[in-house]
Amino acid sequence: MKLWVLRHGEAEPHGTRPDSERELTANGRVEVLRSAAELVGQPLTAIYASPFKRAQETAILVREALGFLPQIRTVEWLTPDCRPQAVAEQLVSVECVLLVSHNPLVGNLLGYLQHGHVQAPEAVRTAGLAELEGDGPLAGAMTLNSIKHP
Repeated sequence: MKLWVLRHGEAEPHGTRPDSERELTANGRVEVLRSAAELVGQPLTAIYASPFKRAQETAILVREALGFLPQIRTVEWLTPDCRPQAVAEQLVSVECVLLVSHNPLVGNLLGYLQHGHVQAPEAVRTAGLAELEGDGPLAGAMTLNSIKHP
């Protein structure tokens, strides 16, 4: 199994609107396009994204940049405060997917898949793209190949 985890690009500051409705900034869109370039030629089979506006915008930019034909799969289990264990349960039967989400979930998920716990989350900046590989999305069963920041 190969898994890419992308944190959304830079978003509007907190307080300008409800958190779920915050949009990407112009800089955030540039960041996302830089990260999308890292996915060119990768064997993606699906893009899953949080329903939050900034994650949806991020997923759409990636989909368009790659010319990826399948629709984005919007899922509630990728919102910021979801548990990494719940995400892993959803990934049991997938291969080569991109997840578009938020911190703290992104950092906690990477820690969980690598180490089997969330006590050592990875630091992921906006539009940071992590690549993991392993036999499956089990606690501690995946290897972090890279984290790239735009």
